[in-house]
Amino acid sequence: MGDMNHFSFGWLTPVLSYVMACVGSALGLRCTVRALAATGAARRNWLLTAAAAIGSGIWTMHFVAMLGFSVSGTELRYNVPLTVLSLLVAMLVTGLGVFAVGYGRHRGRALAVGGLTTGIGVACMHYIGMAAVRIHGSLGYAPLPVALSVLIAVGAATAALWAALTVRGGTAAAGASLVMGLAVSSMHYTGMAAVHIRMQPGRTALGGATAMEFIFPLAVGLGSFLFLTSAFVALSPTARERAASASAEELRNDPAVV
Repeated sequence: MGDMNHFSFGWLTPVLSYVMACVGSALGLRCTVRALAATGAARRNWLLTAAAAIGSGIWTMHFVAMLGFSVSGTELRYNVPLTVLSLLVAMLVTGLGVFAVGYGRHRGRALAVGGLTTGIGVACMHYIGMAAVRIHGSLGYAPLPVALSVLIAVGAATAALWAALTVRGGTAAAGASLVMGLAVSSMHYTGMAAVHIRMQPGRTALGGATAMEFIFPLAVGLGSFLFLTSAFVALSPTARERAASASAEELRNDPAVV
């Protein structure tokens, strides 16, 4: 058995991963709220942005946290195709969830379907990401923490979608994002608590890329995307603000108004 350490860099990786989860949740929440106030292509585009934000935020949270993961007696590498697949799964399944809410006619059913789909997708992202880990040994999982991590993921996803339908106002949205970030982080570390490692003798070269060769640059890129998109969404006018601006413009151009 190898000794695992989830905090190789102290509290830096847990705190930074939590921040990324909060940013992704906040951006996804705002985009979903914008989508529900829009129609046609605008609604679709806002929902696509929400899916990209939540999916990449959760993925970045997971792999930033994994930067602090180490196992004594072996180096760690990551299978690149599986790692990319985990990102695509996160975005795709999150997309199914937010579209279920964005276009669902029955709120309760849409929340149930969206929360279940997105939560299972988050769990799949986590365990596909773990399947990408390459060590001199094998990873196994305790069933109970795995099941608990899936339940936390489904609960967190359902809560996020509920917040998108319900929460109004900046303070409430910020609070919902902080709670969502905590839930996603809890899901990750619950899943990691399920891991047990069986070391295998031999020092053959491991395939894949190191975290600094692949995970770190991709996480930085996605983190930059999240922060830049957050700034764009924060600065772009809402549907209500656009309508008010159009009304004001009509009044200014109306010759009957003096």
